[in-house]
Amino acid sequence: MSDPRIKRALVSVSDKTGIVDFCRELSSMGVEIFSTGGTLKALQDSGIGAASISNITGFPEIMDGRVKTLHPKIHGGLLAVRDNADHVKQAIDNGIGFIDIVVVNLYPFEATVAKPDVTFEDAIENIDIGGPSMLRSAAKNNESVTVVIDSADYPVVLREMRENNGATTRATRLRLATRVFTQTSRYDNAIATYLTGAASTAQQDAAASITLKLERELGMRYGENPHQNAGLYRLTDQDGTRSFDDIFDKLHGKELSYNNMLDIAAATTLIEEFRGEDPTVVIIKHTNPCGVAQAPSLAEAYRRAFATDTQAPFGGIIAFNRPLDMEAAVAVNEIFTEILIAPAFEDGVLDLLMKKKDRRLVLQKKALPQGGWEFKSTPFGMLVQERDSKIVAREDLKVVTKRQPTGEELSDLMFAWKICKHIKSNTILYVKNRQTFGVGAGQMSRVDSSKIARWKASEVGLDLKGSVVASDAFFPFADGLLAAAEAGCTAVIQPGGSIRDNEVIEAADANNLAMVFTGMRHFKH
Repeated sequence: MSDPRIKRALVSVSDKTGIVDFCRELSSMGVEIFSTGGTLKALQDSGIGAASISNITGFPEIMDGRVKTLHPKIHGGLLAVRDNADHVKQAIDNGIGFIDIVVVNLYPFEATVAKPDVTFEDAIENIDIGGPSMLRSAAKNNESVTVVIDSADYPVVLREMRENNGATTRATRLRLATRVFTQTSRYDNAIATYLTGAASTAQQDAAASITLKLERELGMRYGENPHQNAGLYRLTDQDGTRSFDDIFDKLHGKELSYNNMLDIAAATTLIEEFRGEDPTVVIIKHTNPCGVAQAPSLAEAYRRAFATDTQAPFGGIIAFNRPLDMEAAVAVNEIFTEILIAPAFEDGVLDLLMKKKDRRLVLQKKALPQGGWEFKSTPFGMLVQERDSKIVAREDLKVVTKRQPTGEELSDLMFAWKICKHIKSNTILYVKNRQTFGVGAGQMSRVDSSKIARWKASEVGLDLKGSVVASDAFFPFADGLLAAAEAGCTAVIQPGGSIRDNEVIEAADANNLAMVFTGMRHFKH
């Protein structure tokens, strides 16, 4: 049986945390150390008797260090099966000495590409080739070779060597080898993700292949229903890494559930539409906005948003586009809401709101990432699409009726259009004075959505006379528009594009409605 003691080490680390002390201990146990580049200099400067890897290979480091360890005398020394007589003979015949421990961590590729000013050339130079190769060779031969990729494992290795006459245990070698393959897999995924993103910037279509990395960020008691397991996973793809904790801080309340996360996403993507605008409040229930309003103060905006639907906000999610002040907090505190989301909380507000222990208070620290791709799983594959983040400006609108919209109507039409793309299709939305007056969402028929929107407005006593209406897709027939006119609507915003557009325009003209086309549909399934 081969000698299990560690006699020869190969050390080459990018992260030099603890490496000097570790190698000093190895040296004191009689281990011969070979190293490369900056690691070799750090060890020698500290008085540790390390030799260059070139002493093994008989070949200098070349091409700016790109080639230094890719050599048969390195990989033969790692991969040789020590109890295989033929392997041992070939090693002796070719002057290959066994390497018993490899201590390597990789170029900081992920940290490099996370920098906002990183160049493609910098990213490429931080792709480690020799490091993963040595790690994989050593990990494959874990029967004989100890491989260390994380400085946190240095103490374990040293302790076992002291306790076992210079050897590590089989169990530890296997555990460390497993860690290597986990890390190199992650490393390769990060590189593939970056290169995929770099390639896709030159094309408009979705990339031919996309590498995703998902790491669990939060465990959850269950999913949409108690019988479903669930978790929140940090996502890394060609658009970078996106995580909850990077954008939000939960300041108070119970743990967030799967459904909470969906509602937070719905609330914050909608409130982002009004970043930097007048005080705006969004109320969400089951991912649909049930009330949105804009006003001179947050408190008034909240009261107007609440007035859209005085039942649904109970247990709902509310997002604010301004720091939550005391007046608005007192108004909100009159009912129980699941979650309040704000970019800041003014003095005393948290003390007031924390009195309800089950309410979650969430600080949104920064804006959501814009653009990029979104993913939806199906039982037969993953659907990938661009996020619906394109904006229609006033100058993009095409007035198709004889009557031009008034300035007030145009303001309400733009307000409604920002909201309607966040409502499940089919969508009909009534707005008046920058307040939602009736929301019709998620119906199989656009006419049914229109009926629901009118009914919701009548339930809370909101008069639709003088309102505007937004439709997320074109009116296929004039009946939907005629229903809006009958309700008192004076202006309409819709994508246009129906084969019956002329009939719809004629109906609008006959009822003295102003109508604008956006040329952009906002289906949301």
